Amino acid sequence: MLDFLRQFWSRDTDSSKEIAKERLRLVLVHDRVNVSPSLLEALKEDLMDVISKYMEIEETGLEVNLDQSENSVALIANIPVKRMKRAIDQR
Repeated sequence: MLDFLRQFWSRDTDSSKEIAKERLRLVLVHDRVNVSPSLLEALKEDLMDVISKYMEIEETGLEVNLDQSENSVALIANIPVKRMKRAIDQR
């Protein structure tokens, strides 16, 4: 029983450690590519506007991040799609 509790608690700290590590990695990437949080937020809003013309999205679940490898930076967007629109919105 004691081993089970140790395993249970160690998983929680491992996942917290991984979450903290990922957050730090994202902050460092944003600093390295010199992107301010306000610029990233503006990019996120523009992406929502464009994509919303073609599909209905869940805006609260939208995530936009930058990922840096050795020689390049990638824009990674996680956009939950509710459904595709049949006609294009003419805003």
